[in-house]
Amino acid sequence: MHIALISAYPPSRGSLNEYGYHLTQTFRRKPEVTRLTVLADRIDSPAEPDPFYVRRVWHFNDPRNAALILKELRRLKPDVVLFNLQFASFGDGRVPAALGLITPMLARRSGFPTITLLHNLFETVDLEKAGFGGNKLLDAATRAAGQVFTRALLQSDLLAVTLPRYVEILRTQYGATNVFLAPHGSFEVPEEPVELPEIPTVMAFGKFGTYKRVEELIEAHRVLLQREPRLRLVIAGSDSPNAKGYLQSMSEHYRDIPNITYTGYVAEEDVPVIFRDSTVVAFPYNSTTGSSGVLHQAGQYARASVMPNIGDLRDLIEEEGYCAEYFEVGNATSLAEALWRVLGNPQYAWELGLANHRAAAGLTLDEVTNSYMRHFESLLATQKKP
Repeated sequence: MHIALISAYPPSRGSLNEYGYHLTQTFRRKPEVTRLTVLADRIDSPAEPDPFYVRRVWHFNDPRNAALILKELRRLKPDVVLFNLQFASFGDGRVPAALGLITPMLARRSGFPTITLLHNLFETVDLEKAGFGGNKLLDAATRAAGQVFTRALLQSDLLAVTLPRYVEILRTQYGATNVFLAPHGSFEVPEEPVELPEIPTVMAFGKFGTYKRVEELIEAHRVLLQREPRLRLVIAGSDSPNAKGYLQSMSEHYRDIPNITYTGYVAEEDVPVIFRDSTVVAFPYNSTTGSSGVLHQAGQYARASVMPNIGDLRDLIEEEGYCAEYFEVGNATSLAEALWRVLGNPQYAWELGLANHRAAAGLTLDEVTNSYMRHFESLLATQKKP
């Protein structure tokens, strides 16, 4: 089977690039997959050549992306096509983002068996907190457009989503019959959990400035330094595309607070280090936009989590068996207390990490991709290759 995967791909910093990387490596290990080609986003001045199976054919915010991808698909003639998407995968401007989202529909209409993995739904996203808000009229128009493009994505042969709630929304509100659940899954599970670091360390990981914000986390760190002067705070990652300059402004505003490290972009090979060097992983979110890769990675590396009891994070905890300490959204004091319940009790921190490790081990990406393989085989049995 020859699979074409359309996704952002490292060292690109595009949305879902890490998930695209791990999907690729997992599929490449499947004996049924004789060839896999990644149609990835272009990057400026790459430090080193891409692997032979990566072709960079589209560009973030390019309104021509659908045409560019379809041209490459017709040249490659893969057996099946898989899109790894969220609503802003092809751009942070409304026009290029929208035009990119019709690509799965066009791929199917061109005769390619097509599955789209959609990581979020408009119905569950707070547009203002996610960086797409505006006036009420514009927000209403964006919501209406979101429904239109959700229906366009449902024109794929199959649409995969990561949470049971998403399946329910698509079936009840859109009457969809071609939806299936494909949980996020943990990328890999280490053989043995690594012991906690000697110096207590809080780590937050992601793209910051919209619904992921660090003000309350830094204020909580200020409070906790009075209890544990050695405490370190590591803010790992970069700005959200919709909030450029955010972390630099935070670094300047809070320069008087000690023991804070801003790592900048974290390369894939460095991700294990930042998790293993942490005691607890903090989720300073005021909203969510889908299943959390960071939570699955915290489980993979056996680390405790502290998070708000909201939306998709709560669903993940309930559905997949993860454990966490909770805090009140936007409340630095509540966050500090939740962190201290973990940091102040290393045995409890270790037990929470082990519980998350068990949850991660219970559902790996390798098992999730087995489900994709079954759906691909079913599609190939009923459709002819173009």
